[in-house]
Amino acid sequence: MQMMQLNDNCYVFMSSVNVGFIHRENQGMLIDAAIDRSAIRKVVRQLDEKNLPITHLLITHAHADHYGGAAYLVKQYGVKVIAPTFERAIIENPILEPTYLFSGNDPLDELRNKFLEGPEVKVDIEIEEGYQKVDKFEFEAIATPGHSYHQLAINIYDTLYAADSYFGKEEIKKHKIPYITSVDKAVKSLEKLKTVQVKGAVPGHGPYEQQFVETIEANIDYHQMLLEKVYGEIAEKPTVSHEEIVARMCTMMKVKSDLLGPFLLFRTAVTAYITALINEDRIEHYIKDFRWIFKVKEEGS
Repeated sequence: MQMMQLNDNCYVFMSSVNVGFIHRENQGMLIDAAIDRSAIRKVVRQLDEKNLPITHLLITHAHADHYGGAAYLVKQYGVKVIAPTFERAIIENPILEPTYLFSGNDPLDELRNKFLEGPEVKVDIEIEEGYQKVDKFEFEAIATPGHSYHQLAINIYDTLYAADSYFGKEEIKKHKIPYITSVDKAVKSLEKLKTVQVKGAVPGHGPYEQQFVETIEANIDYHQMLLEKVYGEIAEKPTVSHEEIVARMCTMMKVKSDLLGPFLLFRTAVTAYITALINEDRIEHYIKDFRWIFKVKEEGS
């Protein structure tokens, strides 16, 4: 965890999952809590060494890699926990994440791991989009759904903590098929962030950048590229099943998906692109022989 000071009040701890920190007088607010106790301890150790206070935690969205260390912060520092509407339900009931990924079924034990289910945490303050004042912290919460249902980005002290609304250029290529729940919402969130007036931005995964709009545009282009690849795979045959298009996209993008958890993440993301094509009226879908089938929509139909 590399600690980087961005301005008089804002910091970021750079790692595979970034953690933000805001200092205001005798209060300090972490933005996200890393994946587990071990990871967040690397953050708080550096804050303790600099005698910086740890009083609040803002969780941007309810994915385990962003709140897994929250229970440790509550136990050791008594932090006040802040989280978005709806995401709160998952943070307080973390089995919901492997449950929804597993099509609503009770998840198998192998899905109940730190990557998909963090320790439960009670949320003290629930927030929505707009101006927020929590004790000594004043900030703008920006709704950025698409990666998670009610994810919030945070605009504070001329710095944008964008959560997973966008990834760094290298990071999005590394993920190959980044996790999303809605293409339309993800792209609209990205377009919204392009208009935010700040001096720099921190994505959930990737480097802090002052010139971040180009990276956001690269994310938009990447989503559009994947959308067209899914369309192309469907157009190659008269019909294609859901199972087949997921397999073909994972094969084409050379993802590593030999475990159930990663496979379910990729399946959800591919389904988001399929859903976008349905909503754009570019493909038809129906059930045949107990399979979900897709075909390119004929002109005039």
